[in-house]
Amino acid sequence: MNRLLIIGAGGVSRVATLKCAQHPEVFDEIILASRTKSKCDAIAADAKKWFSQTIQTAYVDADQVDELVALIKKVQPHLVVNVALPYQDLTIMEACLQTGVHYLDTANYEHPDEARFCYAPQWALHERFQKAGLTALLGCGFDPGVTNVYTAYARKHHFDRMDYVDIIDCNAGDHGYPFATNFNPEINIREVSAKGRYYEAGHWHETAPLSIKKVFDFPGEIGSKEMYLLYHEEMESLVKHYPEVQRMRFWMTFGQSYLTHLKVLENVGMTSIEPVLYEGQEIIPLQFLKHLLPDPASLGARTVGKTCIGIWVNGEKNGDEKNYYLYNICDHQACFQEVGAQAVSYTTGVPAALGAKLLTSGQWSGQGVFNVEQFDPDPFMNEIGSWGLPWQETFPQNFIMKD
Repeated sequence: MNRLLIIGAGGVSRVATLKCAQHPEVFDEIILASRTKSKCDAIAADAKKWFSQTIQTAYVDADQVDELVALIKKVQPHLVVNVALPYQDLTIMEACLQTGVHYLDTANYEHPDEARFCYAPQWALHERFQKAGLTALLGCGFDPGVTNVYTAYARKHHFDRMDYVDIIDCNAGDHGYPFATNFNPEINIREVSAKGRYYEAGHWHETAPLSIKKVFDFPGEIGSKEMYLLYHEEMESLVKHYPEVQRMRFWMTFGQSYLTHLKVLENVGMTSIEPVLYEGQEIIPLQFLKHLLPDPASLGARTVGKTCIGIWVNGEKNGDEKNYYLYNICDHQACFQEVGAQAVSYTTGVPAALGAKLLTSGQWSGQGVFNVEQFDPDPFMNEIGSWGLPWQETFPQNFIMKD
Protein backbone atom coordinates (compact mmCIF):
# COMPACT_ATOMS: atom_id res chain seq x y z
CA MET A 1 0.00 0.00 0.00
CA ASN A 2 1.11 3.58 -0.71
CA ARG A 3 0.71 4.86 2.83
CA LEU A 4 1.95 8.40 3.46
CA LEU A 5 2.96 9.96 6.78
CA ILE A 6 3.01 13.77 6.79
CA ILE A 7 4.66 15.48 9.78
CA GLY A 8 3.76 19.09 10.57
CA ALA A 9 0.46 20.99 10.67
CA GLY A 10 1.19 24.54 9.48
CA GLY A 11 0.12 26.27 6.28
CA VAL A 12 2.42 24.24 4.01
CA SER A 13 1.30 21.00 5.62
CA ARG A 14 -2.32 21.96 5.04
CA VAL A 15 -1.71 22.41 1.32
CA ALA A 16 0.45 19.30 0.91
CA THR A 17 -2.05 17.17 2.82
CA LEU A 18 -5.11 18.41 0.95
CA LYS A 19 -3.38 18.11 -2.44
CA CYS A 20 -2.44 14.51 -1.61
CA ALA A 21 -6.05 13.94 -0.52
CA GLN A 22 -7.11 14.96 -4.04
CA HIS A 23 -5.20 11.96 -5.40
CA PRO A 24 -6.53 8.81 -3.71
CA GLU A 25 -5.41 6.86 -6.78
CA VAL A 26 -1.83 7.59 -5.67
CA PHE A 27 -2.03 7.63 -1.87
CA ASP A 28 -4.08 4.80 -0.36
CA GLU A 29 -3.80 6.20 3.16
CA ILE A 30 -2.63 9.49 4.63
CA ILE A 31 -1.62 9.98 8.26
CA LEU A 32 -1.02 13.52 9.50
CA ALA A 33 0.94 14.05 12.72
CA SER A 34 2.28 16.99 14.70
CA ARG A 35 2.83 18.27 18.22
CA THR A 36 -0.56 20.04 17.99
CA LYS A 37 -2.99 17.27 17.09
CA SER A 38 -5.93 19.66 17.01
CA LYS A 39 -4.43 21.35 13.94
CA CYS A 40 -4.11 17.96 12.27
CA ASP A 41 -7.74 17.22 13.12
CA ALA A 42 -8.86 20.50 11.51
CA ILE A 43 -7.01 19.71 8.28
CA ALA A 44 -8.41 16.17 8.27
CA ALA A 45 -11.93 17.52 8.72
CA ASP A 46 -11.56 19.73 5.64
CA ALA A 47 -10.17 16.82 3.61
CA LYS A 48 -13.22 14.76 4.56
CA LYS A 49 -15.63 17.60 3.81
CA TRP A 50 -14.08 18.83 0.57
CA PHE A 51 -12.63 15.71 -1.01
CA SER A 52 -14.34 12.81 0.84
CA GLN A 53 -10.90 11.59 1.86
CA THR A 54 -10.38 10.21 5.36
CA ILE A 55 -7.09 11.24 6.93
CA GLN A 56 -5.85 9.70 10.16
CA THR A 57 -4.20 12.00 12.71
CA ALA A 58 -1.67 11.45 15.47
CA TYR A 59 0.45 13.27 18.02
CA VAL A 60 4.24 13.31 17.68
CA ASP A 61 7.05 15.52 18.94
CA ALA A 62 9.33 15.79 15.91
CA ASP A 63 12.26 16.76 18.15
CA GLN A 64 12.20 13.27 19.71
CA VAL A 65 13.62 10.45 17.60
CA ASP A 66 12.10 7.77 19.81
CA GLU A 67 8.60 9.20 19.40
CA LEU A 68 9.06 9.44 15.64
CA VAL A 69 10.33 5.87 15.44
CA ALA A 70 7.39 4.59 17.47
CA LEU A 71 4.88 6.40 15.24
CA ILE A 72 6.52 5.24 12.01
CA LYS A 73 6.57 1.65 13.24
CA LYS A 74 2.91 1.93 14.17
CA VAL A 75 1.61 3.35 10.87
CA GLN A 76 4.23 1.76 8.55
CA PRO A 77 4.28 4.38 5.79
CA HIS A 78 6.07 4.04 2.47
CA LEU A 79 7.24 7.66 2.69
CA VAL A 80 7.55 10.38 5.34
CA VAL A 81 6.91 13.95 4.15
CA ASN A 82 8.52 16.43 6.54
CA VAL A 83 6.74 19.78 6.48
CA ALA A 84 7.61 20.56 10.10
CA LEU A 85 10.37 23.01 11.07
CA PRO A 86 13.81 22.83 9.41
CA TYR A 87 15.28 22.41 12.91
CA GLN A 88 13.69 18.94 12.89
CA ASP A 89 15.08 17.62 9.61
CA LEU A 90 17.81 15.55 11.22
CA THR A 91 15.62 13.89 13.84
CA ILE A 92 13.04 12.90 11.22
CA MET A 93 15.74 11.62 8.86
CA GLU A 94 17.25 9.58 11.69
CA ALA A 95 13.85 8.06 12.45
CA CYS A 96 13.42 7.14 8.78
CA LEU A 97 16.82 5.44 8.78
CA GLN A 98 15.97 3.46 11.90
CA THR A 99 12.65 2.30 10.43
CA GLY A 100 13.57 1.80 6.76
CA VAL A 101 11.29 4.49 5.29
CA HIS A 102 11.85 6.99 2.46
CA TYR A 103 12.03 10.72 3.29
CA LEU A 104 11.12 14.08 1.68
CA ASP A 105 11.34 17.64 2.99
CA THR A 106 10.86 21.19 1.70
CA ALA A 107 13.67 23.12 3.43
CA ASN A 108 17.22 22.30 4.44
CA TYR A 109 18.47 21.93 7.97
CA GLU A 110 18.90 24.92 10.26
CA HIS A 111 20.36 24.77 13.74
CA PRO A 112 18.04 26.52 16.25
CA ASP A 113 20.94 28.51 17.67
CA GLU A 114 22.55 29.57 14.39
CA ALA A 115 20.75 31.54 11.67
CA ARG A 116 22.11 29.94 8.54
CA PHE A 117 21.16 27.35 5.94
CA CYS A 118 23.35 24.31 5.56
CA TYR A 119 22.89 21.08 3.62
CA ALA A 120 26.08 19.51 4.99
CA PRO A 121 24.48 17.66 7.95
CA GLN A 122 21.88 16.14 5.63
CA TRP A 123 24.33 15.34 2.84
CA ALA A 124 26.46 13.59 5.46
CA LEU A 125 23.70 10.97 5.75
CA HIS A 126 24.02 9.95 2.08
CA GLU A 127 25.94 6.73 2.70
CA ARG A 128 23.57 5.62 5.44
CA PHE A 129 20.52 6.11 3.22
CA GLN A 130 22.37 4.48 0.33
CA LYS A 131 23.30 1.40 2.37
CA ALA A 132 19.73 1.17 3.64
CA GLY A 133 18.39 1.28 0.07
CA LEU A 134 16.36 4.40 0.90
CA THR A 135 15.72 7.72 -0.84
CA ALA A 136 15.93 11.05 0.97
CA LEU A 137 14.80 13.96 -1.22
CA LEU A 138 15.73 17.40 0.10
CA GLY A 139 14.10 20.74 -0.58
CA CYS A 140 11.03 19.78 -2.59
CA GLY A 141 9.08 23.01 -2.07
CA PHE A 142 9.15 25.93 -4.51
CA ASP A 143 12.36 27.73 -3.60
CA PRO A 144 14.07 25.40 -2.97
CA GLY A 145 12.32 22.80 -5.07
CA VAL A 146 10.59 24.04 -8.20
CA THR A 147 13.42 26.51 -8.82
CA ASN A 148 15.85 23.57 -8.75
CA VAL A 149 13.66 21.66 -11.21
CA TYR A 150 13.41 24.77 -13.39
CA THR A 151 17.22 25.00 -13.46
CA ALA A 152 17.58 21.32 -14.38
CA TYR A 153 14.91 21.73 -17.08
CA ALA A 154 16.64 24.81 -18.52
CA ARG A 155 19.98 23.01 -18.67
CA LYS A 156 18.48 19.87 -20.22
CA HIS A 157 16.37 21.53 -22.90
CA HIS A 158 17.72 25.00 -23.59
CA PHE A 159 21.44 25.31 -22.80
CA ASP A 160 24.73 23.68 -23.58
CA ARG A 161 26.21 25.82 -20.81
CA MET A 162 24.61 28.03 -18.15
CA ASP A 163 26.71 31.05 -17.20
CA TYR A 164 24.45 33.24 -15.05
CA VAL A 165 21.51 32.02 -12.99
CA ASP A 166 19.24 34.37 -11.03
CA ILE A 167 16.39 33.04 -8.90
CA ILE A 168 13.67 35.68 -8.62
CA ASP A 169 10.92 35.54 -5.99
CA CYS A 170 8.13 38.11 -5.91
CA ASN A 171 5.19 38.11 -3.52
CA ALA A 172 2.94 40.95 -4.63
CA GLY A 173 0.20 39.93 -2.22
CA ASP A 174 -1.42 42.20 0.35
CA HIS A 175 -2.77 40.79 3.63
CA GLY A 176 -3.75 44.15 5.08
CA TYR A 177 -1.62 43.94 8.23
CA PRO A 178 1.10 46.53 8.94
CA PHE A 179 3.55 43.65 9.47
CA ALA A 180 3.17 39.89 9.07
CA THR A 181 5.13 37.07 7.49
CA ASN A 182 3.79 34.66 4.88
CA PHE A 183 5.45 31.64 6.45
CA ASN A 184 6.81 30.76 9.88
CA PRO A 185 7.83 34.17 11.34
CA GLU A 186 10.92 32.82 13.07
CA ILE A 187 12.27 31.20 9.90
CA ASN A 188 11.26 34.13 7.69
CA ILE A 189 12.87 36.83 9.82
CA ARG A 190 16.05 34.82 10.37
CA GLU A 191 16.31 34.40 6.60
CA VAL A 192 15.72 38.03 5.70
CA SER A 193 17.87 39.60 8.42
CA ALA A 194 20.90 37.41 7.64
CA LYS A 195 23.79 38.58 5.51
CA GLY A 196 23.29 38.36 1.78
CA ARG A 197 25.40 35.85 -0.13
CA TYR A 198 25.96 35.08 -3.80
CA TYR A 199 28.23 32.82 -5.81
CA GLU A 200 30.62 34.13 -8.46
CA ALA A 201 33.81 32.87 -10.11
CA GLY A 202 34.05 29.84 -7.87
CA HIS A 203 33.64 31.71 -4.58
CA TRP A 204 30.92 32.84 -2.19
CA HIS A 205 30.66 36.59 -1.56
CA GLU A 206 28.88 38.11 1.45
CA THR A 207 26.96 41.38 1.55
CA ALA A 208 25.29 43.36 4.31
CA PRO A 209 21.63 42.34 4.79
CA LEU A 210 19.36 43.82 2.09
CA SER A 211 22.15 46.09 0.85
CA ILE A 212 21.87 45.20 -2.85
CA LYS A 213 18.66 45.75 -4.76
CA LYS A 214 17.44 45.81 -8.33
CA VAL A 215 14.18 46.79 -10.03
CA PHE A 216 12.56 44.03 -12.08
CA ASP A 217 9.47 44.23 -14.27
CA PHE A 218 7.39 41.19 -13.32
CA PRO A 219 4.84 39.65 -15.68
CA GLY A 220 1.19 38.85 -14.90
CA GLU A 221 0.14 42.49 -14.30
CA ILE A 222 2.46 42.64 -11.27
CA GLY A 223 4.75 45.25 -12.80
CA SER A 224 7.97 46.79 -11.52
CA LYS A 225 9.10 45.86 -8.02
CA GLU A 226 12.25 46.38 -5.99
CA MET A 227 13.93 43.09 -5.17
CA TYR A 228 16.80 42.47 -2.77
CA LEU A 229 19.72 40.06 -2.87
CA LEU A 230 19.51 37.35 -0.19
CA TYR A 231 21.21 34.07 0.50
CA HIS A 232 18.89 31.15 -0.14
CA GLU A 233 19.50 27.46 0.33
CA GLU A 234 18.94 26.13 -3.17
CA MET A 235 22.04 27.95 -4.38
CA GLU A 236 24.21 25.70 -2.21
CA SER A 237 23.12 22.56 -4.04
CA LEU A 238 22.78 24.14 -7.49
CA VAL A 239 26.35 25.44 -7.63
CA LYS A 240 27.50 21.98 -6.51
CA HIS A 241 25.62 20.17 -9.25
CA TYR A 242 26.18 22.82 -11.97
CA PRO A 243 29.83 23.86 -11.51
CA GLU A 244 29.79 25.52 -14.96
CA VAL A 245 27.73 28.42 -13.57
CA GLN A 246 29.84 31.57 -13.27
CA ARG A 247 27.44 33.43 -11.03
CA MET A 248 24.29 32.56 -9.10
CA ARG A 249 22.12 34.96 -7.11
CA PHE A 250 18.77 34.93 -5.31
CA TRP A 251 16.41 37.91 -5.22
CA MET A 252 13.21 38.56 -3.23
CA THR A 253 10.80 41.48 -3.24
CA PHE A 254 9.71 43.30 -0.07
CA GLY A 255 7.25 46.12 0.52
CA GLN A 256 8.42 49.26 2.26
CA SER A 257 6.14 48.66 5.26
CA TYR A 258 7.72 45.23 5.83
CA LEU A 259 11.24 46.63 5.61
CA THR A 260 10.50 49.55 7.95
CA HIS A 261 8.94 47.33 10.59
CA LEU A 262 11.78 44.82 10.29
CA LYS A 263 14.39 47.54 10.78
CA VAL A 264 12.67 48.84 13.90
CA LEU A 265 12.37 45.31 15.34
CA GLU A 266 16.06 44.70 14.64
CA ASN A 267 17.03 47.99 16.28
CA VAL A 268 15.24 47.11 19.53
CA GLY A 269 16.58 43.55 19.58
CA MET A 270 13.36 41.69 18.84
CA THR A 271 14.87 39.69 15.94
CA SER A 272 17.71 38.31 18.06
CA ILE A 273 18.05 34.55 18.62
CA GLU A 274 20.30 35.07 21.66
CA PRO A 275 18.60 34.28 25.00
CA VAL A 276 17.79 37.18 27.29
CA LEU A 277 16.81 37.03 30.95
CA TYR A 278 13.31 38.38 31.62
CA GLU A 279 11.88 38.24 35.14
CA GLY A 280 14.12 35.31 36.02
CA GLN A 281 13.36 33.31 32.88
CA GLU A 282 15.34 32.98 29.65
CA ILE A 283 13.44 33.84 26.48
CA ILE A 284 14.46 34.12 22.82
CA PRO A 285 13.26 37.52 21.53
CA LEU A 286 12.50 36.22 18.04
CA GLN A 287 10.47 33.32 19.41
CA PHE A 288 8.49 35.75 21.58
CA LEU A 289 7.91 37.98 18.54
CA LYS A 290 6.62 34.96 16.63
CA HIS A 291 3.83 34.57 19.17
CA LEU A 292 2.81 38.22 18.75
CA LEU A 293 2.58 38.15 14.95
CA PRO A 294 -0.37 36.80 12.94
CA ASP A 295 -0.27 33.08 12.25
CA PRO A 296 0.69 32.72 8.55
CA ALA A 297 -1.93 29.97 8.24
CA SER A 298 -4.59 32.60 9.04
CA LEU A 299 -3.65 34.97 6.21
CA GLY A 300 -5.32 33.13 3.33
CA ALA A 301 -8.79 34.65 3.57
CA ARG A 302 -7.47 38.23 3.61
CA THR A 303 -4.54 38.04 1.18
CA VAL A 304 -5.08 39.33 -2.36
CA GLY A 305 -2.67 39.62 -5.28
CA LYS A 306 -0.20 37.27 -6.89
CA THR A 307 3.19 35.66 -6.52
CA CYS A 308 5.69 35.25 -9.34
CA ILE A 309 8.69 32.96 -8.80
CA GLY A 310 11.13 31.78 -11.43
CA ILE A 311 14.64 31.68 -12.82
CA TRP A 312 16.47 33.86 -15.32
CA VAL A 313 19.34 32.09 -17.09
CA ASN A 314 21.95 33.46 -19.45
CA GLY A 315 24.20 31.00 -21.25
CA GLU A 316 25.06 29.38 -24.55
CA LYS A 317 23.20 27.11 -26.96
CA ASN A 318 24.75 25.93 -30.23
CA GLY A 319 27.41 28.62 -29.94
CA ASP A 320 24.94 31.49 -29.48
CA GLU A 321 24.26 33.52 -26.35
CA LYS A 322 20.78 32.93 -24.99
CA ASN A 323 18.47 34.33 -22.28
CA TYR A 324 15.71 32.28 -20.73
CA TYR A 325 13.05 33.21 -18.18
CA LEU A 326 10.94 30.40 -16.68
CA TYR A 327 8.33 31.26 -14.04
CA ASN A 328 5.03 30.55 -12.30
CA ILE A 329 2.33 33.06 -11.37
CA CYS A 330 0.03 32.11 -8.52
CA ASP A 331 -3.06 33.96 -7.29
CA HIS A 332 -3.56 34.16 -3.52
CA GLN A 333 -7.35 34.08 -3.60
CA ALA A 334 -7.50 31.22 -6.11
CA CYS A 335 -5.35 29.20 -3.71
CA PHE A 336 -7.60 30.05 -0.81
CA GLN A 337 -10.69 29.02 -2.71
CA GLU A 338 -9.14 25.62 -3.48
CA VAL A 339 -7.46 24.64 -0.19
CA GLY A 340 -7.99 27.50 2.27
CA ALA A 341 -4.40 28.78 2.16
CA GLN A 342 -2.51 31.72 0.68
CA ALA A 343 -0.14 31.35 -2.28
CA VAL A 344 3.13 31.18 -0.31
CA SER A 345 1.93 28.05 1.47
CA TYR A 346 0.39 26.75 -1.76
CA THR A 347 3.54 27.13 -3.85
CA THR A 348 5.50 25.17 -1.24
CA GLY A 349 2.94 22.50 -0.42
CA VAL A 350 1.98 21.54 -3.97
CA PRO A 351 5.54 20.58 -5.06
CA ALA A 352 5.94 18.52 -1.89
CA ALA A 353 2.77 16.61 -2.75
CA LEU A 354 3.86 16.05 -6.35
CA GLY A 355 7.35 15.02 -5.21
CA ALA A 356 5.73 12.46 -2.92
CA LYS A 357 3.76 11.14 -5.88
CA LEU A 358 6.86 10.85 -8.08
CA LEU A 359 8.77 8.99 -5.35
CA THR A 360 5.81 6.73 -4.62
CA SER A 361 5.32 5.87 -8.29
CA GLY A 362 9.03 5.27 -8.90
CA GLN A 363 9.34 8.03 -11.51
CA TRP A 364 11.98 9.53 -9.22
CA SER A 365 14.17 7.01 -7.47
CA GLY A 366 17.62 6.50 -6.08
CA GLN A 367 19.49 5.26 -3.05
CA GLY A 368 20.95 7.99 -0.90
CA VAL A 369 20.36 11.69 -0.20
CA PHE A 370 19.42 13.81 -3.21
CA ASN A 371 18.51 17.35 -4.14
CA VAL A 372 15.66 17.83 -6.58
CA GLU A 373 17.83 18.88 -9.52
CA GLN A 374 19.56 15.49 -9.50
CA PHE A 375 16.41 13.80 -10.81
CA ASP A 376 14.96 14.06 -14.33
CA PRO A 377 12.95 17.33 -14.43
CA ASP A 378 10.54 16.18 -17.15
CA PRO A 379 8.12 14.05 -15.06
CA PHE A 380 7.74 16.96 -12.63
CA MET A 381 7.35 19.61 -15.32
CA ASN A 382 4.82 17.45 -17.17
CA GLU A 383 2.55 17.29 -14.12
CA ILE A 384 3.10 20.40 -12.00
CA GLY A 385 0.68 22.47 -14.07
CA SER A 386 -2.21 20.06 -13.54
CA TRP A 387 -1.40 19.98 -9.81
CA GLY A 388 -1.96 23.73 -9.65
CA LEU A 389 1.29 25.49 -10.60
CA PRO A 390 1.39 26.06 -14.38
CA TRP A 391 4.62 27.46 -15.78
CA GLN A 392 5.52 29.85 -18.59
CA GLU A 393 8.78 30.39 -20.45
CA THR A 394 10.10 33.30 -22.47
CA PHE A 395 13.32 34.03 -24.35
CA PRO A 396 14.09 37.72 -23.70
CA GLN A 397 16.40 39.62 -25.98
CA ASN A 398 17.91 41.92 -23.36
CA PHE A 399 20.44 41.00 -20.71
CA ILE A 400 18.84 42.70 -17.72
CA MET A 401 20.00 40.04 -15.24
CA LYS A 402 23.51 39.69 -16.66
CA ASP A 403 24.94 42.73 -14.87
